[in-house]
This record gives sequence, C-alpha cells and structure tokens, in this order.
Amino acid sequence: MGFARSLADFFLFTSLFIACCAVAMTLHAAQFYGIPADSRLLLFVLCGTLSSYNFHWMLTPALYGESRKAAWSYGHRKLHAALFGVSAAGAAWWGLQLIAHWRWLLLTAFITFLYSAPKIPGPLFRHLKRVAVGKTAFLALAWTHIPYILPLLLSGREWRMMDYLLVFNRFYLIYAICILFDYRDRESDRAEGIRSLVTALPEAGIRRLFTGALAVFFASGGLLPFLGVPMTETAWLLLPGILLAFAYRRSLRGRSDYFYYFALDGLMALSAIGSLITAFT
Repeated sequence: MGFARSLADFFLFTSLFIACCAVAMTLHAAQFYGIPADSRLLLFVLCGTLSSYNFHWMLTPALYGESRKAAWSYGHRKLHAALFGVSAAGAAWWGLQLIAHWRWLLLTAFITFLYSAPKIPGPLFRHLKRVAVGKTAFLALAWTHIPYILPLLLSGREWRMMDYLLVFNRFYLIYAICILFDYRDRESDRAEGIRSLVTALPEAGIRRLFTGALAVFFASGGLLPFLGVPMTETAWLLLPGILLAFAYRRSLRGRSDYFYYFALDGLMALSAIGSLITAFT
C-alpha cells in the first residue's frame, strides 16, 4: 500500500499525469479537426507541460498547510529542478523541429510564462504579483491554446465554425476548473501576495463567476450538433461540465490533492479520452 501511494504521488506530483492529459487533449483536437496528429507537436506538448509545471512547483515556497502536494514538492525541489531542466531541453529541441511556426510557439511560451511569473524572485516579478489579476484566465488560455488551437494553426487548415465553437467551449470548461483551484489556493496566494480575480471576489461573486463560466460552456457545447458534430462526440464534450457542476460543493469542503490533481485535472482530458476510445472501438 505504501509503495502504491508513493508511486501515485510520484505520477501526480511530478506532473506526469497532467502532461499525459495534455497529450490526450492534443490528440483529441487533431481527431476533431480531421487532421493528422503531428508527433513533433505531441512531444513538444509533453515536454513543455512537464517543464512548465515543474518550474512552477520548483518555485513554490513552503506555504503548504495541509497540502500533501505542496509539502511533497517542497521536499523534492531538486527533483523538480532536474525534471524542469530535462523537459525544458526536450521542449526546446522539439520546438526547433517546429521552428517554421515560431510565432505561435513564442505566443504559447509567453502565455504559459505569465502564470508562473509572479513566483519568480525579483522586483519586476514581485510587481506582477500585484497586477496579475488575470492569472486564472492566463492558465485557462494556455490550456486551451496549446492542445486545441496550436494543432489547427500548425496544420494550416482553414477554420470552420465548429472549430471556433470547440475552442470557446474548452476555454470555459477549463476556466471553471481553474476557478476551483484558485478558490482552494486563495489563502496561500494571499500569503505570497499574489492577486487574482478569485482572491478579490466574495464567496457569492466566485459562485456567480463559476456558474457563468459553466453556462457559457453548456451553451456553446449545445450548439455543436447543429453544426454537424455527432451526438456521441457532443455528449463526451459536455460530460466533464456535468460532473464539474456536481463537484463544486465538494471542492468548497475538501482540500484533497488527489481530488484536485487527479479528479479535476482529469476532467480536462475526460472528453479526449472518451472520444478517442469511442473512435478506436
């Protein structure tokens, strides 16, 4: 039991799980758009996700309270640093293979950097702690841009209305998930001096923000069948939002890292996994 728990901690807390989710989402995007999956992009996404998350946790101070994940990360900073170095080198290598699209890759790197920038020591980055009120949106945008926008941009294929709607739908699902993460981290963000929309809003305001994001998610997903998206695909796209609506109260009561880093993070990739399994069975 102890070995299984340690293995689960390693898989979740080194961000291997979320990196696999990112690859699954990128594969799903290629399937939805009807374009070939680019192995260079998949490896870039895998390495880039590992690099970004290990960089973020490498800089997270020991303000972990009851968080097993933050305590684990603080005790394994050298491992995070090593994983960051190796995965950053991998991301750079596979980024070079996609150098023809350097503008889009640079935009990807910039959006991702904005989320972790307030944790970097230095006067400029300390200033970002006070002004980065959009960090929830930055993270949601990064998680929409990388798996769901980049594949189509790199393919050069013309966008369809259903493609725009999918991107819109995924953004608001991920934004709702990010709201719950930021709600959980409100106290530690305040202790670090990091401002966000969630730290500034009262409880009722956060609830309205979450409800509004889910409302847009369901509205955009409900339009997809009218644009030719099969009902099975639409059902997989909407399922995470249904589960997330039921998870809202649970997220307010609990602080379990397994709930957040497995269940909530997994919801981002649930549509991708379900759709990919359906396509190959």
